[in-house]
Amino acid sequence: MLGLGGLSVIQALPASAAPGCSVTYTIANQWNNGFQGNIVIRNVGDAWTSWTLRFSFANGQTVSQGWTGRFSQSGSAVTVANETWNGAVATGGSVNPGFIGTHTGTNAVPTSFSVNNTVCTGTVTPTTGTPTTNPTTGTPTTSPTTGTPTTGPTGNPGPKADNPYAGGTGYVNPEWRAKANSVSGGSRISNNPTAVWIDRIAAINGTPDSSSNGPMGVRAHLDAALAQGASYIQFVIYNLPGRDCAALASNGELTATEIGRYRTEYIDPIRAIQADAKYAGLRIINIIEIDSLPNLITNVSGRAGATAACDTMKANGNYQTGIAYALQRLGSIGNVYNYVDAAHHGWIGWDDNFTPTAQLLAQVADLSGSKANVHGFITNTANYSALQEPYITVNDTTRPSAWIDWNRYNDELSFAQAFRTALVGQGFASSLGMLIDTSRNGWGGTARPTGPVTTGTINDQVNGSRIDRRIHKGNWCNQSGAGLGERPRSAPAAGIDAYVWVKPPGESDGSSTLIPNTEGKGFDRMCDPTYTGNARNGNSMSGALSGAPISGAWFPAQVTQLMQNAYPAL
Repeated sequence: MLGLGGLSVIQALPASAAPGCSVTYTIANQWNNGFQGNIVIRNVGDAWTSWTLRFSFANGQTVSQGWTGRFSQSGSAVTVANETWNGAVATGGSVNPGFIGTHTGTNAVPTSFSVNNTVCTGTVTPTTGTPTTNPTTGTPTTSPTTGTPTTGPTGNPGPKADNPYAGGTGYVNPEWRAKANSVSGGSRISNNPTAVWIDRIAAINGTPDSSSNGPMGVRAHLDAALAQGASYIQFVIYNLPGRDCAALASNGELTATEIGRYRTEYIDPIRAIQADAKYAGLRIINIIEIDSLPNLITNVSGRAGATAACDTMKANGNYQTGIAYALQRLGSIGNVYNYVDAAHHGWIGWDDNFTPTAQLLAQVADLSGSKANVHGFITNTANYSALQEPYITVNDTTRPSAWIDWNRYNDELSFAQAFRTALVGQGFASSLGMLIDTSRNGWGGTARPTGPVTTGTINDQVNGSRIDRRIHKGNWCNQSGAGLGERPRSAPAAGIDAYVWVKPPGESDGSSTLIPNTEGKGFDRMCDPTYTGNARNGNSMSGALSGAPISGAWFPAQVTQLMQNAYPAL
């Protein structure tokens, strides 16, 4: 039995009674010996309470993964049965299974289909969508709905930029700008571009009752970006089933099994808006699903930080399936750039995490149909890891220190550049770009060292020399003493597309105490300043600020501290 999940049933005009069906089969994408197939099954007879599609391949093709139905294959014969949630199809309605397959050179389309043992005598249209080289990605692609070559939205914006941040200005979110301006001194930072977080389904159209989103939805932000004359806008795609299996503060609205809702109620509506030809001249940058895939490496059974929720997500595969779907659907738009979250050096920098994480990221990109659906990766999202540690060299002398703890890296820039090399080694393009979130990793102020400490034990020397003043690198929530880091700018270092403020300064990481809410966000003790820690932070104090609201809500004390301790200083 192969892959699960998928697209919703789309209602259409009523048709005549009696059994009947029509099928459109499309080769939506083709590469080397792999391809993506899309199938539209339309009910042109009586309503179905369940459905089973059958067809046969002519050239030995094999289905390796499917969605929107339960795929099985025996020889050349393929069977696709409905999921529990999409069996009912009204007269005139349709359902859209899709799959990833392999072929051996010839990839002829099936010519006969049946549903519920009735041959589809309606219009059987095995559209092949002859692959063509897409000028926006360089990969073969055809329209998933029509089978005709496409380059993204109507009004092709031209080839994708190597670096979408270069040569223009970023969108300034007016909702965040108003909050920043409400704090004393906030006007010094309020004109910086920050990302718009789409952290639940309601945020797509705007959520005036939300703590983290305002009344502006995705389309309103895109329209505002056009009005500003911005060249790029940044969104955070953040609503996976079972979201953030290791941190309660950032839990989401979808349960671990709701992959169907993620596809049809979340990703598909976002794609429909981002693909509007009105926005074809705007570079749309999507930051894809913070913290999810790294959790499947570091927080599963056999690791000190294991959680039952992460074991569940590893077992059901919905992180991989959901991200692959998001990459494919959004990456097929000509002016959209996907950057996948890759955690940070204090999480992935150890040998037993570094290469396995790179391999997992490559596997998920392949699952999307093509690594070209990923433009780059981002590190340190919403985190505090220092960009550079100027007074510490990582070597055999310093690695045994309690702070470095045998990690290969001690700052984000060296980690991001090395991880980029590892990702290219996994088959990503040599043009791959990295982003580093610098919204809260400046560590300035009076506590910042001005030079190396060279006396005492190795722990004394490292602790006295480090600019990251957290108690432990595992601490991540509303950290006391943190400051704004580098301001957003493009191409700041080799292999780095930009320093970005993806986590808007002043938006809480999580509540200091339990705060009931309707947004699915839990209380994580790592946000409690009295918490004495766990295995993931070396059983250290949390280092969190007091008085914090739920994640994403405005936290004036935090942004005031970040401005006070900014480095470079404001």
